[in-house]
Amino acid sequence: MKIALVTDTWTPQVNGVVTTLVALVEQLRLMGHDVEVIQPYQFNTTPCPGYKGIDLALGAGKAVAKRLASFEPDSIHLATEGPLGWAARRYCLKQRLAFTTAFHTRFPELLHAALKLPLPLGYALFRYFHRPSQAVMVPTQGVLQLLSSKGFKRVVAWTHGIDTELFSYHAFPLNLIEFADLPRPIALCVGRVSYEKNTEAFLQMPWIGSKVICGEGPLEVGLKQRYPDVMWMGVLPRDKLAQIYAASDVFVMPSKHETFGLVLLEAMASGTPVAAYPVDGPLEVMRAKISDVHLTLGGRLDDDLSIAAKHALHIARLDARSQALTYSWSETADLFIQNLHVNTTNHRHTNVI
Repeated sequence: MKIALVTDTWTPQVNGVVTTLVALVEQLRLMGHDVEVIQPYQFNTTPCPGYKGIDLALGAGKAVAKRLASFEPDSIHLATEGPLGWAARRYCLKQRLAFTTAFHTRFPELLHAALKLPLPLGYALFRYFHRPSQAVMVPTQGVLQLLSSKGFKRVVAWTHGIDTELFSYHAFPLNLIEFADLPRPIALCVGRVSYEKNTEAFLQMPWIGSKVICGEGPLEVGLKQRYPDVMWMGVLPRDKLAQIYAASDVFVMPSKHETFGLVLLEAMASGTPVAAYPVDGPLEVMRAKISDVHLTLGGRLDDDLSIAAKHALHIARLDARSQALTYSWSETADLFIQNLHVNTTNHRHTNVI
């Protein structure tokens, strides 16, 4: 099958959406599908205002339409709601082509935190973007229920996976020269240093050992100045990041608006137990019991991040690894194919708005 995947984020950008899409495309091609990726660096880009590390393609509407028309895909998937996503959406509606979309990031909350945009207005905008989609793919049941409650239609589940070879198991924390002088236990946080990731909750968390942050973002400079005792490692190559996970004693995710939390799987695959708030992404990734969200697999959830991290230290590293093994990229690709819609004569889009 010929699949067009349109995304506003791609390598060399570093985030969970890029990781997911790169792994997905690799799996789809291994399955024999012909995948055409339409991404920002095929066009002129401009930095996203106030959001370091994100580049946006502007004025690419005609070029996107030309690429899609030339490729003649059987299925079209709009992975993001940025300029390229909107351009591809316009093309599909004009040509009466069915397409699917994905909701990877809770941007309404991000826009509310960064620009004070009212949440109802943010969700109204994104509901409008996804309205013609034949399937809005979301990574957890929590996000599915959230979007459904806000009037999104045709929302379907689509889980994510983990590279268990890159993020290999270590029965004991790996000895790294970078951590040689750090008092243990070492608490690690990986992700964008930005509004939606709630990074400062990790920095403020009482801790008896050391804290390490991998990532960059719009809040990085200010937080570095206020928390000089934290080891700031910036963005690392994937193989080096895998070593950092494996060398840590506990992984802490402070975000309260995570749609999935791929970093949780990466940490657990390395054998590092995780600590997080009992919110959508962690609740599903860690298979929390509804009757007691503290009884999770691979880590600990708690409304007090410090308590979660301290209890996570007592989770067996093999248990963390075992939880990560319940996810795979091959399953992710299979579900993706099942959710796609094929543009034959009988599958043309009819809900033009």
